[in-house]
Amino acid sequence: MPKASDILGMNARNQLYTALNSASAKRFGTSKYATKVLLENKGIPTARVFGILGTKEDINDFPWETMERNLVIKPSNGNAGKGILILKRQEPDKQHWLDTFGRRVSLEEIKLHCADILEGQYSTYGATPNVIIEERVPIHSKLLKYAYKGTPDIRVIIFNRVPVMAMLRLPTPESEGRANLHQGAIGVGIDMFSGVTTYGISGKGESITVLPEGKRKVNGIKIPDWSRLLRIAIEAADAAGLIFCGVDLFIHEEKGPLVVELNANPGLSIQLANHAGLRRRLDRVQDITVLNPDHGVKISQALFAENFSDKIKAEEGLRILSPFEDITVFGDNKTKEEVPALMNTGRFRSAIASELAKRLGLIELDDLLWYQQEKGEGKVPVIEVSFKLRDQRRTSGMVVSMKLNKTKYPIEIGRNDLKGFLVGENE
Repeated sequence: MPKASDILGMNARNQLYTALNSASAKRFGTSKYATKVLLENKGIPTARVFGILGTKEDINDFPWETMERNLVIKPSNGNAGKGILILKRQEPDKQHWLDTFGRRVSLEEIKLHCADILEGQYSTYGATPNVIIEERVPIHSKLLKYAYKGTPDIRVIIFNRVPVMAMLRLPTPESEGRANLHQGAIGVGIDMFSGVTTYGISGKGESITVLPEGKRKVNGIKIPDWSRLLRIAIEAADAAGLIFCGVDLFIHEEKGPLVVELNANPGLSIQLANHAGLRRRLDRVQDITVLNPDHGVKISQALFAENFSDKIKAEEGLRILSPFEDITVFGDNKTKEEVPALMNTGRFRSAIASELAKRLGLIELDDLLWYQQEKGEGKVPVIEVSFKLRDQRRTSGMVVSMKLNKTKYPIEIGRNDLKGFLVGENE
């Protein structure tokens, strides 16, 4: 499980990350109607909308008899699955439908439900409620045996155009076929490189290893069309102007990933499902310049793969470093040493152990750049050091540190010398 310092809490989420979103961007996280219009206008894949109803006249005038199958009726400003009615198919009399549990629902009951939505019975946010009628996305064949009666969805957390964490949400009997953790659905963490599930939680936090029926493991489920799904999630966040958000997606058998909705204030139980802290991952991507959605996907898959072997596979043009690298340090008179180095993104300027600097003849007046205060060491020299990291030779000003004489790593490479590289989480 993650360290306490790696976990993102509600206060930090609200003050440090949600606050980065503009007011105009946040409205897409509270209005399904605004989100639908945005996604369709931007050409981002989403479930087909059959109608948006704003009055009782709209309810009566809607061509219900043409809605033969796979229909979802929901409020435009609800959350946690409130007010959603899912209809599987129409009966021959065109006055009744069957829901996903086989229950018979009359047209009159459907109209009454729509009226309740317009009256605000299921509204969470302050905006005027509308009724959204859209296609029901059937369960993808690859996920069919894991979901109970309803379509699973995938929540992806996006920050600074990088997918930092994801979770598969599986409907259960307790959730009555809804992919909502508050109502008892299963949440399963996903490895960002492979799209394969890892750990599971029931409801809001109980750790599980098998699904409720007791036979199938929660780990090892392969999410179809994974890289494309991540790219579409970034595109949706970009379209809304959201710097930090959750993007919810279904996977259609033929159409691929479809964006369901955006959440500018996503829940935090995704950390439990991944056995990883969001705070650490958010910190890692905060200052990265992301060129485009494909670049964001590559960064995500490189930084947050479960195994370092996967990180190497994910490079595809990115320069990925282990936190621990062997480097060559060059001294005077053509001397050099190969030493282990720590990629320390917590410090700005690189540092070299004083004993190593002396052996290489680097503590000379010609090499001295300036003195600076170093915490725990006082005033120390900064010297010019040439070194080779992977296939790149660089020259930099390094702090001369006596502390490093006692550590495993006589060189610490700081952020100033890591430009052009990304540093993975594990060796």
